[in-house]
Amino acid sequence: MLFRLAVSPVIIILCYMFLRDKYEKEPFYLLFTGIFFGIIISFPIIFLENFIDKFSPSGETWKAFFNSFFVASFVEEFFKFIVLFFLIRRNKNFNEPFDGIAYSVFISLGFAGFENVLYVINPYVGGVETALLRAVFSVPGHALFAVFMGYYFSLSKFIPEKKNLMLFLSFIIPFALHGIYDFILLADIPMYFIPFGIFTVFLWTGGFVKMKKHLKVSPFKKN
Repeated sequence: MLFRLAVSPVIIILCYMFLRDKYEKEPFYLLFTGIFFGIIISFPIIFLENFIDKFSPSGETWKAFFNSFFVASFVEEFFKFIVLFFLIRRNKNFNEPFDGIAYSVFISLGFAGFENVLYVINPYVGGVETALLRAVFSVPGHALFAVFMGYYFSLSKFIPEKKNLMLFLSFIIPFALHGIYDFILLADIPMYFIPFGIFTVFLWTGGFVKMKKHLKVSPFKKN
């Protein structure tokens, strides 16, 4: 039961992304390759996060900031970006702007799904409540950060003159969003919950707007 609860939100979002890519579907083998490598990078990510965590500063707020931006966000988004870059940058199937978002989300949710299973089945911190909380916050969060990464990654291909800037943005923006998102949750300061609500609305709205923009300019769209 716990395993099903852990993977269900991942499967739901992946199915949604596959259906949303309505003009030119991506090959299953490449999407599943993204998921596979998303799982594989979980191992170096866990190792590095445990290592970097040893340097966490004292004080709850500073520790929350360090863990949010440097332990979680930087390490996780960096590895996701590397997989995205080498998986599709020169792949012939990367032939429309929405593809960057699709592959980015599949990679990210490969990692998020594996991470979710580890948390939910953990006998100390897991359980049904953990599964429900992570289904609402963690898994959609990873998907939304991936939308922003994929959006700018696609621009780096389809706007060649801005390639370097867009590649930089495709990492730095999800890194910043992920860090802010985690910090507000980890800081556990009541007054932060209002800006967290606003920030969450921004993430969801921005994510849907960016998907719509790339779908709108698909070369496979029939007018």
